Amino acid sequence: MAKKDQNADQDTKGITVKKTEDMPEWYTQVCLKAELADYSPIKGCMVIRPNGFALWQAIVDQFNAYLKEDKVQNAYFPLFIPESFFKREAEHAEGFTPEVAWVQNKDDKGERFAIRPTSETIMYDSYGKWIRSWRDLPLRINQWCNIVRWEVQDVKLFLRSREFLWQEGHCVYETDKECHEETLHYLERYRQISEDLLAIPVTLGLKTEREKFAGAIRTYSIESLMPDGKALQMGTSHDLSQGFAKSFEISFQDKEGKHARPWQNSWGISTRMIGAIVLTHGDDKGLIIPPRAALNKVAIVPIIFEDKKDMIIKETEKVGELLSEFNPIVDTRGDYTSGWKFNEYELKGIPLRVEVGPKDIEKKQAVVVRRDTGKKEFIPLDKLKQHITDTLEAMHKNLYDTAKKRIDADIVTVKDFKAFEKAIEDKKMVFTAHCGEDDCELCIKEKTAATSRCIPFKGGEPGSETCVHCDKPAKYKLYFARAY
Repeated sequence: MAKKDQNADQDTKGITVKKTEDMPEWYTQVCLKAELADYSPIKGCMVIRPNGFALWQAIVDQFNAYLKEDKVQNAYFPLFIPESFFKREAEHAEGFTPEVAWVQNKDDKGERFAIRPTSETIMYDSYGKWIRSWRDLPLRINQWCNIVRWEVQDVKLFLRSREFLWQEGHCVYETDKECHEETLHYLERYRQISEDLLAIPVTLGLKTEREKFAGAIRTYSIESLMPDGKALQMGTSHDLSQGFAKSFEISFQDKEGKHARPWQNSWGISTRMIGAIVLTHGDDKGLIIPPRAALNKVAIVPIIFEDKKDMIIKETEKVGELLSEFNPIVDTRGDYTSGWKFNEYELKGIPLRVEVGPKDIEKKQAVVVRRDTGKKEFIPLDKLKQHITDTLEAMHKNLYDTAKKRIDADIVTVKDFKAFEKAIEDKKMVFTAHCGEDDCELCIKEKTAATSRCIPFKGGEPGSETCVHCDKPAKYKLYFARAY
């Protein structure tokens, strides 16, 4: 069988558009051709392929480690939620009604069941049975599950679909102070996932009243800005106060023997983080996987000459054993050229490529190529493992710094609405002062399609400024942008 040439199948294998020229098409091609996902025969749904699920698994594994440190236990609750549960918390029910998919069976005595759009109500029914004393608190539970929100028909892979994967934490506390502190703590955990694992810079802040979670008194989020000028909400943490506790009759006997209501929060991240990886780090060659999240951190490719084939493959496998801690792909397939393999691993975003050829074997070295910069180095085998370790960390830093520089350049501060409109049209994120009134925020959205993202923890004080839109005294400064 003839070897497949590196230029063969370029129309089906490689990315055919530039990221800067047609980002929606580029994004779709990367997701499909890097084998992260595929379309489903079910409208609005998607298939997560092994490469995509490996990224989700990296997030799951790291976050589970955080949960263990925080003494949060994993559990699982039903997919189906009785309609009567939603009606117990009016604001929550109203907020989710447009997104809920319902099922009904003739044996269910007429009551419909929602297919889980979020699990507050089904979980808190159980909490009302489990919590009796202050000794039962704090109760910290998380579940990894699928979510259905019947809000879209055309799927945007990972970014918007009717079904997606997420985790949702739901905790109950004896005091408001403890609840508030941990609500912010889990937001910080999301920052760690985004920045420390995925190399995606985020801003932490408070959502406006208009944008907060239905049923919460406060919602906090981490927000990032994608290269197309659209914001992406990467995770949220909600202070639920005592509203759900009242609706679901959750109460406990305090240390003085008195009847008391607990305080609650909920918090979640989803598979849209995979979409953020693609958008933030990918280039015209395809995906770039942040090294700490990569299942296979290295692809080892032999440069095969037929007269030395067996020797080269043997030495390549030895390099694979040397680098075993990086879970390398040792690609000794004989029906593909080395150049074709180079293109494949660039497309799929493997952080480092190691090449082993006859001259390298003679010199007891290997060639190391970075996916982010394309830099090629010749490294002695006795220094290869440490070099790989150091280079992976350097790559993480470079990906983060590059994204941060781009995001900072795409944020503009404005004080008048004409400048606001121009900045949004120029695909920028706007930082500005606002009166905090719901009608004014809605008017801005109707005029520009931009929504408020968050009031940052640092720099959100309004001073003496007036609202960018209505000129009333400002309540805070915040970010606006068009969003996914």
